[in-house]
Amino acid sequence: MRQNIGMPQAKKIVLETVRAKVTEVTYEPGVPRARYLRPTDQIIVFLDDCEYERTDSKTGEKTTRKRKSGEAIWHDRAEDAPVLLNKGSKAYRTLVIELKEN
Repeated sequence: MRQNIGMPQAKKIVLETVRAKVTEVTYEPGVPRARYLRPTDQIIVFLDDCEYERTDSKTGEKTTRKRKSGEAIWHDRAEDAPVLLNKGSKAYRTLVIELKEN
């Protein structure tokens, strides 16, 4: 599978208020998401079934994760968001719900 390094995921803000921002993110097959530190507490809801590879930022260890449509996960502000790579044959989408501090 070819990797398209440097191509960002498609992002679309679907809602933003003073308390939260909701972004739909599309992960194309073989396109890595770059590592970053999470700017806020986040809830991520998977809109599609998917399989992705996660590369641990500290050890370089690669693990494969499978998620089901409707599954939700939590991440804390300032947590490391490692490189992810969609291992499937089609794109998958998530909703990233960022909780803003008041």
